[in-house]
Amino acid sequence: MTASTLVPVFAALGDDTRWSILAALGRADASASALAEVLPVSRQAIAKHLAVLQDVGLVEPVRVGREVRYRVLGSQLTETARRLDLIGAQWDRRLATIKQIAEGLEIE
Repeated sequence: MTASTLVPVFAALGDDTRWSILAALGRADASASALAEVLPVSRQAIAKHLAVLQDVGLVEPVRVGREVRYRVLGSQLTETARRLDLIGAQWDRRLATIKQIAEGLEIE
């Protein structure tokens, strides 16, 4: 996963409705209609948000009989979290170096 693939994922996650959809799907797979029953959004709007989440690889449709339910792709979320951890570790190293330099300066 590169920065160019992370940007669309973060853009998708930056929307409150899509975040709510992912949270709901984290509890159980659901159709757009089922999500519209528990979220304050129309089924049509949910379908559009699901398309965005699917485009960036965060959810996948699963046909169950005549119904299409959506499932969160945990591997993509895990990879995104791993990348964030790496970025955090890089910042921690930089801040530790700055602290070490600052503590080594003599105050006159």
